[in-house]
Amino acid sequence: MNKLTIKTFALLCCLMFSAGLVSAQTTSTDENAEAVAGAMAALDDFMRTFNDRDMEAWAATLNYPHVRFASGTVTVWQSAEEFAQQPTFERLTATGWDHSAWLSREPVLVSSGKVHINTVFQRYNSSNEPIGTYESLYIVTRDAQGKWGTQARSSLAP
Repeated sequence: MNKLTIKTFALLCCLMFSAGLVSAQTTSTDENAEAVAGAMAALDDFMRTFNDRDMEAWAATLNYPHVRFASGTVTVWQSAEEFAQQPTFERLTATGWDHSAWLSREPVLVSSGKVHINTVFQRYNSSNEPIGTYESLYIVTRDAQGKWGTQARSSLAP
């Protein structure tokens, strides 16, 4: 091969490689956007059912086994039935809690079946005054049936 042919060959290889990257990124970006949308919708349902104080509906927003890291402990629930038996709302209302809201949610690791989301949420009393602000990491997964749900939470909330 002469120099012109080598340069042409190198240019063609670069163009083909670049086109392959753009195509792969487009597919990956589309899949990632769908994953983030599914995970965010799952977190919307999580917060809505939590604020409704509906243990069964809230438990249905999770994927199992479900893991929570908080207050120096790790808790694992194997099923929605097991999760729904805990006295979450009795404990929270005793602290003055009335409802919670997301302040921020930022996807930091995304694949087609799992999204890690850095969150900040706030707890409020019945006068809508903040009583606590907490950072947390939620891992939202898509199960074998295609349902997005929170699989794990690591929170600085008590």
